[in-house]
Amino acid sequence: MNINDDHGTTVVRRDTQFKPKSSWRSWLIGRPLPTADAPHQTIGKLIGLAVFASDALSSSAYGTQEMLVVLAVLGSSAYQYVFPLSLAIVLLLTIVVISYEQTIHAYPNGGGAYIVSRDNLGDLSAKVAAAALMTDYVLTVAVSISSGVANLVSAIPSLLDYRVILAIILVFLIMILNLRGVRESGAAIAIPAYFFIVSTLLAIGVGLYKYMNGSLGTVVDPPLLETAHLTQGVLAFLILRAFSSGTSALTGVEAISNGVPAFKEPRSKNAGITLIIMATILAVMTLGIAFLTSQIQAVPSEQETVISQIVRTAYGNRGILYLLTVTSTTIILILAANTSFAGFPRLSALVAMDGFLPRQLAYRGSRLVYSYGIVLLAIIAAGLILVFNASVTRLIPLYAIGVFLSFTLSQTGMSIRWRKIGRIIPGGFLKERGSTLSYEKGWGFKMVINAIGAVLTGVVMIVFAVSKFTQGAWLVIIIIPALVILFSGIHRHYKNLAGDLSLDNYGTPPQISRQRVILPIGGVHRGTMAALRYARTLSDDITAVHVSIDPEETEKVRQKWETWGDGHRLVILESPYRTFIEPLLEYIDEIDEMRQPKELITIVVPEFVPRHWWSNMLHTKTASTLRMALLFRKDIVITNIPYQVD
Repeated sequence: MNINDDHGTTVVRRDTQFKPKSSWRSWLIGRPLPTADAPHQTIGKLIGLAVFASDALSSSAYGTQEMLVVLAVLGSSAYQYVFPLSLAIVLLLTIVVISYEQTIHAYPNGGGAYIVSRDNLGDLSAKVAAAALMTDYVLTVAVSISSGVANLVSAIPSLLDYRVILAIILVFLIMILNLRGVRESGAAIAIPAYFFIVSTLLAIGVGLYKYMNGSLGTVVDPPLLETAHLTQGVLAFLILRAFSSGTSALTGVEAISNGVPAFKEPRSKNAGITLIIMATILAVMTLGIAFLTSQIQAVPSEQETVISQIVRTAYGNRGILYLLTVTSTTIILILAANTSFAGFPRLSALVAMDGFLPRQLAYRGSRLVYSYGIVLLAIIAAGLILVFNASVTRLIPLYAIGVFLSFTLSQTGMSIRWRKIGRIIPGGFLKERGSTLSYEKGWGFKMVINAIGAVLTGVVMIVFAVSKFTQGAWLVIIIIPALVILFSGIHRHYKNLAGDLSLDNYGTPPQISRQRVILPIGGVHRGTMAALRYARTLSDDITAVHVSIDPEETEKVRQKWETWGDGHRLVILESPYRTFIEPLLEYIDEIDEMRQPKELITIVVPEFVPRHWWSNMLHTKTASTLRMALLFRKDIVITNIPYQVD
């Protein structure tokens, strides 16, 4: 054992030899890891792309379809808008990615929109960003899992009645996977993630090749589209609404900026490269799917997804390549939830460190992950799935508003950051809570880019909120302010607590000149004697208190106390209504009112501790009940004296 004794101080450092024992937790989530292993639990670009990009990449599978659902009312003319709108979405993606790439290097400790908003827009904006992102992370889990189960049910209709329980089981399976650690969860999803990327890009490549040689054709037996006459004003709004629906393909882009610390060193560089790779793949997929959708005239349908129509048209059949591609899409939709399990705990830990969420969320678990955040996310997402019956249609309107609100706040914050950088004298620096600013050339251009991005994402967010308000978006508009109020309340509690515990201006601690001990007893036995022996070490002023419910039992207690009580007084409280706690609390109140300055009241409570845990169910737990009743009483100390019995 190594003991470091700092001479001249009262501080002694010791190295503990304790190692956690194997248990069912070790089998479920793996052996506990020491803190020193933290650098070895980081991930590289290859695994990082699978961990943090699953949500963004999987959204390409339904982004074009969501756009086409809105445009379907235009009939066959809808297809002329799909690719141009997708180009606009990719342009918006480019602006957002540039902003977050800057954020990754500016804030290498992660936090994304939350940290950017906190340092540049203030605590209120930071709380809004945190609420928006956390809401979106929860919805991502619920939507992606429900969507994956919907694909599974489409293939096996007999599972329809079990879709909710299947979805909840999948949520908790992914939860357990993430509790095992970032490296293990990343390794587990890497193969299906890359399988999806390769199979989707292959299908798009085959489709484009057939288009160029004129053999692509259109979807066989597509459903008929209804046409409608629209004025230009309505058409403009419809196109704007379709654009906002298509931007659901951008959800998950922010996850890498929140999880920068998960990457190997140089972590900012690795995270930035991963973000660019993800954005490139997402852009290619989005444009490829949009282009082929227009060419084959795919139809958004509950019976068959747009990407399914593209794949079977590209391959000309429902053969093995078709089945592999559709299967990979189903798997990636389910695994898209992993992005939230990677981002939500890290974000909630940062928010907790700032005192806006319970401190427990900032604690790392046995596998060096934020276990409380992972479990909390799983519970809330499972609750949403249960409430909304695993219906993607009912969950989708709640989706993406939060992430575009966070996009807007992040880019607004970054534009303000660039403005502050522009005011710094070359060679100087400005220290902030989350980063250090120094002068950079080209700050004006970057500020304009971020400002344009903030306006565009803000417009998308507003269109989302207005167009989907009656479909359920109103719930998110209520939830985000409610979370902000909750954050403020938690922060107020921690701030008040810090003030109450502060030693500033504390002066000399008040001295205790006298201690009065109250010893509640239900009977006189070995446990009572153990408590009495302890009470004698505190004070000679000891009063045993017995609440009389049964006169015969009370008489036995009196007689035994006269023999074993060593001359200490016994107060018997008559209880005509056979209650125990209330008469005792009334007596303690009377003693408390007579308490003198510098006098302390200590309640010493005997407590049985059976050897077997199941034996606890055979006892009344009076000690625990009394402790909870007196816990919030000022200047009263409650001490439990356990007495182990067989």
